[in-house]
Amino acid sequence: MARLVMKFGGTSVADVERIRNVAAHVKREVDDGNEVAVVVSAMSGFTNQLVSWTKEAAVLHDAREYDTIVSAGEQVTVGLLAIALQEIGVSARSWLGWQVPIRTDATHGAARIADIDATLLNERLSQGQVAVVAGFQGIGPDGRIATLGRGGSDTSAVAVAAALGAERCDIYTDVDGVYTTDPRIVPKARKLDKISYEEMLEMASLGAKVLQTRSVELAMVHGVRLQVRSSFDAYDAPQGSGSGTSYIGPGTLVCGEEEIVEQEVVSGIAYTKDEAKITLIKVADQPGVAARIFGPLADAAINVDMIVQNMSEDGKRTDLTFTVPGNDLDRAVAVIEGARDMIGYEQLLSATDVVKVSVIGIGMRSHAGVAQKMFQTLADKGINIHVISTSEIKVSVLISAEYTELAVRALHSAYDLDDDAVA
Repeated sequence: MARLVMKFGGTSVADVERIRNVAAHVKREVDDGNEVAVVVSAMSGFTNQLVSWTKEAAVLHDAREYDTIVSAGEQVTVGLLAIALQEIGVSARSWLGWQVPIRTDATHGAARIADIDATLLNERLSQGQVAVVAGFQGIGPDGRIATLGRGGSDTSAVAVAAALGAERCDIYTDVDGVYTTDPRIVPKARKLDKISYEEMLEMASLGAKVLQTRSVELAMVHGVRLQVRSSFDAYDAPQGSGSGTSYIGPGTLVCGEEEIVEQEVVSGIAYTKDEAKITLIKVADQPGVAARIFGPLADAAINVDMIVQNMSEDGKRTDLTFTVPGNDLDRAVAVIEGARDMIGYEQLLSATDVVKVSVIGIGMRSHAGVAQKMFQTLADKGINIHVISTSEIKVSVLISAEYTELAVRALHSAYDLDDDAVA
């Protein structure tokens, strides 16, 4: 008998009719002999409304009360899904985070899961009951509800799967898998059958919205296999008549690279528009200057990503360029200007009309020339590169935002990722 965790996002449970559709998906897994726990988000848009009401009541509010309010959305959804399952003959019970319990740290509004006591869930699953668990929430050390931050339901699902020793965690969403790039930009983008944790983590952190970064990190640490599927696809699994065989559907399986027999050199092209560039002109080239620049930014919790340094002709001054998240630009500029006397730069320039484009693939470890092909492809299209950064399985470049679609399409074709079956 296989044990599964099924996670459904806000669009999948947006109204009662869609909740009935979710119940049908769950029933088919139960009828096939599997033990099932379900993790659900709040109805689409409901959490945003709760946040809006909270801010309307008080812009500066108690984070503990904020958690009490915004966690209410999942409470509604788990109850409705449990009722919908019972209505079609499936034994089910709803569980809030504190009832499991899912224990978190004390950071209200952005808590991290510390531990899950799965004793009661294990008992109910072994009795054939479906556990419908509220995502996004747990209980803090102070005994109060704590929420995990936006996108926390994915993290909840992976953590529950790890605690239950589930065979797999199926993430049902409004897309049918992970694609080689954004299909809205490249219609010939291919859906991947499998992708490694590391590749998915890079893609999630670089703009792919299919999975939340924290959930992929957690899955990689605990070895939880993830399957991304659409909750709106017809269920086409061959019925096992109680065989207990868990069906791997037509979505994308996120797993260890040992499960991927033929590793593509490049698996995908990602891009992110939430980038801003800061350039410091004529910074003294001396020991400790980088620490004087990036130390205050770190103290302000501003993440610095790409960095490039250009030496001046006299060897005494340098121009230093780096990127920060776009919504942190104003704060970053204020921090740097506040430390101007300590840093000793001549001029500060900033820009938001930039985008980061990345080529990702675990096959890069054993294949040379991936970066060269990227640079040549962009050069052939007349696209100038501002900044370059690399890792073992990724090459990223910063380019002008106006060239985003041209760059993504050109790179997708250059690495033979196009699905030729698409007209």
